[in-house]
Amino acid sequence: MKALIVSKAFVNRLYRRKLEELHALGIEVVAVAPPAWHEGGAVQELEEANGSYALRVLPVRLNGHFHLHFYSGLAHLIREIQPDIVHMDEEPYNLATFLGLLSARRANAAGIFFTWQNVMLRYPPPFSDLERAVYRWSSLAIAGNEDATKVLHEKGFSRRVVVIPQFGVDADLFFPSSRPRRPFTVGFLNRLVPGKAPLLALQAFSTLPHSARMIIAGDGPLRGEVETKIQSLELSARVEIRPRLPSTDMPALMRALDVVILPSVTLPKWKEQFGRVLIEAMSSGVPVIGSTSGEIPHVIGAGGLIVQENDRHALAEAMCRLMDDRKMRKELGERGRKRVLDHFTHRRIAEATAEAYQQALRTGN
Repeated sequence: MKALIVSKAFVNRLYRRKLEELHALGIEVVAVAPPAWHEGGAVQELEEANGSYALRVLPVRLNGHFHLHFYSGLAHLIREIQPDIVHMDEEPYNLATFLGLLSARRANAAGIFFTWQNVMLRYPPPFSDLERAVYRWSSLAIAGNEDATKVLHEKGFSRRVVVIPQFGVDADLFFPSSRPRRPFTVGFLNRLVPGKAPLLALQAFSTLPHSARMIIAGDGPLRGEVETKIQSLELSARVEIRPRLPSTDMPALMRALDVVILPSVTLPKWKEQFGRVLIEAMSSGVPVIGSTSGEIPHVIGAGGLIVQENDRHALAEAMCRLMDDRKMRKELGERGRKRVLDHFTHRRIAEATAEAYQQALRTGN
C-alpha cells in the first residue's frame, strides 16, 4: 500500500515519527510538508531529519490561512506517484483538503480527511460547498476526538469515522527521570490564548505557598496581559515566562516539572480538542491536572486529576494536593505513563491509522 499524507504539522520533525512507524508496518509513505508554516505572527521552519519515508516539500500559497492555504504542485505529485491513499491532514472545509481530494479522485485513490472540530458550526459559501464535496469524495474520516465524530454525523457525513489522535508521543524521548529536590514547579506549556486560560492559571497558582514556582512556555495574543498579571499578583520572583520552545527542547523541560496543568475553558466556538501537552507530560511521568473542557477528561482518564473548568479554586486545590503529597505525584505519574504506552505512542497511533487505511480501501471512492 502506498499512502500520500499531507500535513503542515510535518514541519515539526517529532510529529513525523508516526510516518516511520507506518513504514515499519509495511506502508510505503510519501509525506508532504511546507518549507515553513506561519501561525499567530510566528513562523515555524521545517525541522530537518532523516527518516524511512519520502518527504516532499511543496510551496504553500496563502501560508498562515487555515481555511484558504493550498499546496502548489500537489496535483502533479499525486499523478506522479499514484498512491492508493491520499490522506489530507486538514479539516474538510479547507481549500487544501478540497483540492487534495479532488486530485485523489482523479487518480482513483481513496481519500481521507482529518478533523478536530468538536463544536457544531455551519460555514458560509464557499467553505460549505468545499465541505460537502469533500464529504462526497472521502472514503473515510479520521476524527481527533469523540465529539468530532458527532459533529460529522450531524453535518451529514455518512461514511465511516474512526477516532485517532493526530499524532502520538515518542515515549523514548518523553520518559520519566529521577527528580532532584527543588522547589515544587508547575508547568503551563500552551499558547497564550483565552481558551487555554493562562490568566486563570496564574490566579490559581498565586494561592500556592511561596516556595512553589511556575514556568510558562508559549506565545500568543495574551502575552502582554499575562506579563501584567504576573506583576499585579506580585509573582515575578516565582513565575518564569518563556517563548514557545522548539519541539526538541520539550522533553528536557518536562523533566524539570512536578506537575503540568491544562485549565482550558470552553468558548462559544471552541472547546479543547485534545491537549497534546497532556500526553507529553504523562509519558514523562509528570502528573497532570486538566479541566472538563472538551476532550481533556478522555485523554487523562485515570492518569491525572480533572477539575471543573473555569474554577480557579478547584485548580488551586488540586495543585496544592499534589504539592503536599509526593506519593500521589508518583502514583499519578506512573498511571499516566502506562496510559500513554497503552494508547498514545506513535506506534499505537500508526497501528490505528494503518487499519483506517485498510478500511478506506475496502470502502472505495
